[in-house]
Amino acid sequence: MPKRFVVVVCLLGVGLLSSMLIRFVRENAEKEKALTTTFRNSLPKMKGVNWVAGDSITENQLTYLKTNNIEWIAQTPFGWQAAYNLPEIKMNTKASRAYWGESDRGIVYTTRLAKKFGIKTLLKPHLWLRDRSGKWLGDIDMQNESQWQEWFKYYRTFILHYAKLAQAEEIEAFCIGTELHKTAVTHEADWRKLIKEIRQVYPGKLTYAANWYLEYEQIKFWDALDFIGIQAYFPLTKKHNPSLQELKKGWQNHLPAIEKIAKKYNKPIVFTEAGYKNTTDAAIEPWAWPKRGETNLENESAETQASCYEALFQSVWQKSWFSGMFIWKWYPKVRDNNRDHRDFTPQHKPAEKTLATWYGKD
Repeated sequence: MPKRFVVVVCLLGVGLLSSMLIRFVRENAEKEKALTTTFRNSLPKMKGVNWVAGDSITENQLTYLKTNNIEWIAQTPFGWQAAYNLPEIKMNTKASRAYWGESDRGIVYTTRLAKKFGIKTLLKPHLWLRDRSGKWLGDIDMQNESQWQEWFKYYRTFILHYAKLAQAEEIEAFCIGTELHKTAVTHEADWRKLIKEIRQVYPGKLTYAANWYLEYEQIKFWDALDFIGIQAYFPLTKKHNPSLQELKKGWQNHLPAIEKIAKKYNKPIVFTEAGYKNTTDAAIEPWAWPKRGETNLENESAETQASCYEALFQSVWQKSWFSGMFIWKWYPKVRDNNRDHRDFTPQHKPAEKTLATWYGKD
């Protein structure tokens, strides 16, 4: 075979491979760009907090939100279930002094007043188990299919009530459920049917708030919703008083799985809850509540809380698949007691400044 022919064939082969490589790179770049555009344009960043319902609300409390660049609040009315294996769900929609902020009247008043200041609402109905007996919402389980259908009948009444309220008040986003792990992964068809019913009465954005542990990865109906909600209490370290770098390294253990779900369903991620106590162990088990009556001031650490916030924002805020968060939690007024002081809120602590700085960015 003539050498010239071999050279020509080799050059053609190299050219073809180069062309294929360039096309492959371009196509992937275009896909990534399209994906980024979808995330960026479909849902502007939600700069939110989980609002603690009280017996009233004032304009000053809302203007204080604005000074911290907060643009969303999540309001959480409750339904009451006697036990994890009993299907009945009771509702308490009427106003009283104790439950005014969670009542229909309180939700409507809060929503309208918030709109006056340009603050949007995520309505996030939640269930409460009266008798936990070592169980929690993710463990809700019925004894047979008949009981399951009875549970869904009660839940349908509960959630559609708030979907209609959200529609009537033009609430901007609605959460169809929170941390109902077993119900969500074992009865996908029932949830899809419920989502269709909700969409018939509510035209806004829909999500579901899945627990960080296993649940958000196991949900299969994300495609039927507008964004993926995660209760983002991811453990970041096993150390007290961790450094910022250690906390950011902890986030690297979770980001690939979160991004995988976002890309699988082509849906943006919103942390429907994220937060840390101002304690030295805040990043070990972020979901853990302070113990009642705890007065050990030696465990307090506003610096650790602020570092946790900084690591959170540095790790996710600029990701193409990320569309915001709702910090847990924000009181209309922080009471002067130790429990409120350590009960997650960043208010009047260095973490508040960190929050305001990052929420002030695009």
